[in-house]
Amino acid sequence: MTDLMTDPAAALRADRPADKPARPFFSSGPCAKPPGWALERLPHGSLGRSHRSKLGKSRLKHAIDLTREVLQVPDTHRIAIVPASDTGAVEMAMWSLLGARPATLLAWESFGEGWVTDAVKQLKLDPTILRAPYGALPDLFAVGWNTDVVFTWNGTTSGARVPNGDWIAADRAGLSICDATSAAFAMDLPWAKLDVTTFSFQKVLGGEAAHGVLILGPRAVERLESHVPAWPLPKLFRMTSGGKLNAGLFEGETINTPSMLVIEDYIFALEWAKELGGLSALIARADANAAALDRVVADLDWLDHLVGDPVIRSTTSVCLKLTRGDDPAALVKALASKLEAEDVAYDIAGHRDAPAGLRIWCGATVDAADIEALGPWLDWAWHEIRN
Repeated sequence: MTDLMTDPAAALRADRPADKPARPFFSSGPCAKPPGWALERLPHGSLGRSHRSKLGKSRLKHAIDLTREVLQVPDTHRIAIVPASDTGAVEMAMWSLLGARPATLLAWESFGEGWVTDAVKQLKLDPTILRAPYGALPDLFAVGWNTDVVFTWNGTTSGARVPNGDWIAADRAGLSICDATSAAFAMDLPWAKLDVTTFSFQKVLGGEAAHGVLILGPRAVERLESHVPAWPLPKLFRMTSGGKLNAGLFEGETINTPSMLVIEDYIFALEWAKELGGLSALIARADANAAALDRVVADLDWLDHLVGDPVIRSTTSVCLKLTRGDDPAALVKALASKLEAEDVAYDIAGHRDAPAGLRIWCGATVDAADIEALGPWLDWAWHEIRN
């Protein structure tokens, strides 16, 4: 162990920093609220009203329209607000669309593995599975596009993302089903290559949980109207009636009762994003935050990125590993607890299924100045728990 009394450099590093992050919210979901957010700023006229009322339905449709505008979703694609967060949206797509042809699933972290479990153990499919360890990607160009392909764009629990959509065949026979929950509003998504895209409110825009968004391209709609799954479909998954798409779902109707407070909160975030400058501004903020964290990591000799290749490194859910210490899990727990107790950083321990490490959210609702202020505190806490 370094003797801080005889090592001036170590002693300097251990000085308690003077400045804290103004907003210490670095959770990877639910994520930091947009700057300037306050509960009293949310419109409340729709609260206590039916979601089927003219007002309720118009607010739901407004959320859909703003999603299209900010996310730059083309008119060829339909957008619905669905139950059960991103998990519900992905499973809604899998249960409704899979089974018409062979399937391929990609897994390089826990959520991708969850979709594998769904396909194999629940739907009883026999898919091709392409895996990679945490911090890496499988060979994307090994994917056979005569199959339906389910994948995450950004691995929320590993910090590894696909760099672009070049590997998705333009002339694919199968469907591309993309879980983009920690990528939407932070990364460019090639809509012509994505037949199904899902995300949830509580990630990049800092909304509240329990609601998902399902975006269907024309090929997915065609499949819905021509394919009858071999398994029962719960009511929450049903998007067709009499073999035809339920168009109302994409115009402000919902399958079950939504929280209008959550919808108003999502609209607030979308309007903030629009005022900020839209998608390009959101991406720029995430990129700047990730770059700030890169600089922090480069200055610390005990911390490094879990994803070694910067080309596939997330700019939202950035996962870090300890390069020193014999018990990473215990050290991470102590670090996260120390920083939370100081009101410096909340919820930065890595996901329970991932290798022990830190996970720091860099999405657009985080300020780069807070990432920069976090750096000295990370080093201070490291030396505190090591002595």
